[in-house]
Amino acid sequence: MSDTPISAAASARPQATFVAAAPCAIFIVATISADPASYETVRAWCGDVAALVRAVGRRAPAGELSCVCGFGSHAWDVLFSEPRPASLHPFQAIGSGERVAVSTPGDILLHICANEMNLCFELATQLMSQLGSAVTVVDEVHGFRNFEQRSMVGFVDGTENPSGDEIPVFAIVGDEDRAVAGGSYILVQKYLHDMTGWNALSTEAQERIIGRTKLSDIELDESVKPSCSHSSLTTITDNGEEVKILRANMPFGRPGFGEFGTYFIGYARSPAPIELMLENMFVGRPAGNYDRLLDFSKAVTGSLFFAPSTSLLEELAERNPGAPAAAAAL
Repeated sequence: MSDTPISAAASARPQATFVAAAPCAIFIVATISADPASYETVRAWCGDVAALVRAVGRRAPAGELSCVCGFGSHAWDVLFSEPRPASLHPFQAIGSGERVAVSTPGDILLHICANEMNLCFELATQLMSQLGSAVTVVDEVHGFRNFEQRSMVGFVDGTENPSGDEIPVFAIVGDEDRAVAGGSYILVQKYLHDMTGWNALSTEAQERIIGRTKLSDIELDESVKPSCSHSSLTTITDNGEEVKILRANMPFGRPGFGEFGTYFIGYARSPAPIELMLENMFVGRPAGNYDRLLDFSKAVTGSLFFAPSTSLLEELAERNPGAPAAAAAL
């Protein structure tokens, strides 16, 4: 983890305050139509996002509505050009065979949260209405907060999240990339679970796979916790210090269709720690010592985005990547 100070981020406000996860969320991933009119529509929309969040949020102030908008590597290049986030790149698939963290298309990410789903739904409707035919939605998930903040597989999720003063250290870009300070890298994946197979396991077997006790959410002692447990493989250290990410995962599903899933969404100061976690999970540490949770969980989407600060998001509405080249030709 970088020791670079985060002073630049102090004056650049993230799009959403990092607080305890709201009980409702909508995740939308879309691609942008490849034509100048669509690019202009999306750029102009960047200047309207914050106003739409305020307008919808005022209808129910206690609902604590928030929205984070992120952009993929290709989208940043065609919409905004330079300066760009230094570590933003297309997400590359990790793993092989039955265990693959797949890479799927995604130019725009919307992460909408509130205490009530009607607020999320209204904001999503307004945001997508303004984008119109400029984008094509490739994935939409409506998530809910489970009992005791437990994941679909029954264990408490986000236990090791950074909190308080740790959040900007691990989740917000600082002076190491001043042009985009105050923003965050976001990696999203949609997992589908074999709940029949998972529920057939004993509680003790599940605990060895996760690396924590199910009821009390206490980490297993290192003497009994397998090195292939989920918590072991997703713990990253740098010079002896743990490198954390901020998870805002949500369960989702359609019981009538037998669909049960987890929407993974991780915020980080750099994508490197999340990608290393996935390498450990899908390939193994060492190779072959993979996360046994993947015997019951399949990643069906995967994309990397960058969410700019609130001020930069509005500034992006005025970007015109073609202008410098056009001016130079005159």
